[in-house]
Amino acid sequence: MKALLGRKVGMSQVFSPNGDVIPVTLISALPNFITIRRTVEKDGYAAVQLALPKKEGAKLGEKRTPKIDTETFAARKEFHGEMPADASMVGVDQFVIGDAIEVTGVSKGKGYAGVVKRHHFKGGPKSHGHKHVLRRPGSIGSRFPQHVMKGMRMAGRMGSDQVTVKNLEVIQIDATQNLVAVKGAVPGRRGSVVEIRGIEKKNKL
Repeated sequence: MKALLGRKVGMSQVFSPNGDVIPVTLISALPNFITIRRTVEKDGYAAVQLALPKKEGAKLGEKRTPKIDTETFAARKEFHGEMPADASMVGVDQFVIGDAIEVTGVSKGKGYAGVVKRHHFKGGPKSHGHKHVLRRPGSIGSRFPQHVMKGMRMAGRMGSDQVTVKNLEVIQIDATQNLVAVKGAVPGRRGSVVEIRGIEKKNKL
């Protein structure tokens, strides 16, 4: 199992050997501490809890507890799977160029948004005589059953949701700077914590 917690740095671009421009997202991932191990014999499943330190050079205390140490660690997350029994820390060097990964993060919050922005509605007609209907939702159905149906696409809070982007590719790795360049965009604002998981590479049809 390959897994890591990191922080989104931002987007950039790199050039492939044949000169193609590849858009990438840079993720800074300091070496994660393995704070808890779950075993099938003891817990019924195999997993490890990884802790992302706030700054380089952080040390793991003698007492390991599930409670988040806000002074030392920025985040903790449990990943299902097994890691080498002798490992106490994991870093970006576990990945190799070309690895398929999925990245999970909290998307940017957009606040209260209308249906045109939130659901990509077309809006009302723009012709003469239509004054205030351009960004209105329009009819939401018949009178029955006398209430708004659950799941109706309407205006409301947009963003700040947990989003997972799958089938991304590792383009570059800088172990000295603890950086990973991932092809494409990942959810979240700059500086937000993201989860990286290794997955099986799928061949594109």
